[in-house]
Amino acid sequence: MKFTRRAACAALALFMSTAATVAPAFGFEPAIVFDMGGRFDKSFNEGANNGAEKFKKDTGTNFRWFEVTNEAQREQFLRRLASRNADIIVSVGFSMAPSVEKVAKEFPNVRFTLIDGNVDLPNVQSIEFAEHEGSYLVGVLAAMASKTGTVGFVGGMDIPLIRRFACGYEQGVKATNAKANVLANMAGSTPAAWADPTRGSELAKSQFDRGADVIFAAAGQTGMGVLQAASDAGKLSIGVDSNQNHLFPGKVLTSMVKRVDVAAYEAFKTAQDGTWKAGHRRLGLKEDGVGWAFDDNNKALITPAMKAAVDKATAEIKSGTRTVANYDDAKGCKY
Repeated sequence: MKFTRRAACAALALFMSTAATVAPAFGFEPAIVFDMGGRFDKSFNEGANNGAEKFKKDTGTNFRWFEVTNEAQREQFLRRLASRNADIIVSVGFSMAPSVEKVAKEFPNVRFTLIDGNVDLPNVQSIEFAEHEGSYLVGVLAAMASKTGTVGFVGGMDIPLIRRFACGYEQGVKATNAKANVLANMAGSTPAAWADPTRGSELAKSQFDRGADVIFAAAGQTGMGVLQAASDAGKLSIGVDSNQNHLFPGKVLTSMVKRVDVAAYEAFKTAQDGTWKAGHRRLGLKEDGVGWAFDDNNKALITPAMKAAVDKATAEIKSGTRTVANYDDAKGCKY
């Protein structure tokens, strides 16, 4: 058979196509483990997934992923990925910390990025957020939007992390209206508290019955029940982690966003380009790690005065002229 130039080009094209398909197996291999609540929880996990998907789109590099559905799987999935030589494993959620610590010690050559927790090891990067700062901002907006002077907060699992949200929110409300009443409830004390929309709806309805007309939900999937109940009752809700304004347009006052997407994207990207570093980082307003969502879905709810007030608070927190007490540092909500 004569090997023509056309045949050579066709063979080369076939080889290149095949090489592109199999290349990730021999190249950079990132992975991510989503905690309970699921990859598409419309909140924290989904934010991390959005960052991973953006990395895939920008670089053409696929990533492995697992969803945790029970507590034992955290360690199992991390160990499975590490044993398969993943180059970077992003672990989503504070509950992953004990498993990350254990597995990272077993696989010192594998890099781990823990989002929302802190593990001090030479192969672990820990990224946390200043939730109290972002929550302060939505507290300002809640106080200004409320017509009753009573606002609410529904948290997921009763842990210090969620208390940080609640405390920052309360400070923003009180700084705006010192006479305002802040109702607060937690959905539970176990991980199941993150995945119970019915419970979220019940707590929201109870707070509405007590006069609240704006409720901030920091509760994962449980928060979906809060947002739904607010929409049904003609009240306002505040979303969390991801921008949730679009879920109930005109009924979600705003969302307190944590840039989990950026954290996941940068973990993958820096591991790929060789600039990844272990250690601890806390991302606040100054680092654009937290903020509030303003878009076409809620712009009719945010008056010029409200936007001016929250912009002023943002600038002052960034500059250090306005301080938001951290629940952890104060050992309680003291301000």
